[in-house]
Amino acid sequence: MEWTIPGTVIRGPRSDVEASIRQIEGMFLGGGMIRSQLASVSGVEPHDIQNWVKRGFLSSPVNKRYSIQQFSRIVTINMLRSAMPMEKICSLLSYVNGELDDESDDIIDDTVLYFMFLRLAARARHIGGTDSWDEAIADILRDYAEPVPGAKERIDQVLRIMLTAWIGVRTIQRADAMLTELYQE
Repeated sequence: MEWTIPGTVIRGPRSDVEASIRQIEGMFLGGGMIRSQLASVSGVEPHDIQNWVKRGFLSSPVNKRYSIQQFSRIVTINMLRSAMPMEKICSLLSYVNGELDDESDDIIDDTVLYFMFLRLAARARHIGGTDSWDEAIADILRDYAEPVPGAKERIDQVLRIMLTAWIGVRTIQRADAMLTELYQE
């Protein structure tokens, strides 16, 4: 079954999230994306991306090219902005990555975090109560090496919030579609 990869307009196989990840990684083999390419893949307006750089939500592009880490930050913000205000998104991302426009203080690379989230979201349909969330997140964090004590727990909390927000938005969208169908009958 296909899905729209969270935070993007890209279609990919939900049953093979690793193929979706390879698809994203392949887009950066040429050394990055210019803003218009990034906008077309993420669905975020070019002026929004430029504004996010100016406001310090992500670092500046190098030679007008955005890296896969910047892409990951942009699509993470894009995915979450339907669920929460930008200030809360920035606070959430700062919880694991300090100053958002400074990658030297990050406890996890934005791409690693985003790919962890994709792996978790791909399993979301099969995740029931909090016990199975614990198991799924523990599985995803199994190989993560903490650069500082407590980093794994912080990432666990951020992944739970991201998944809850993503599921919440999808649930509202599903309810809206059902309501539209109801009125068309």
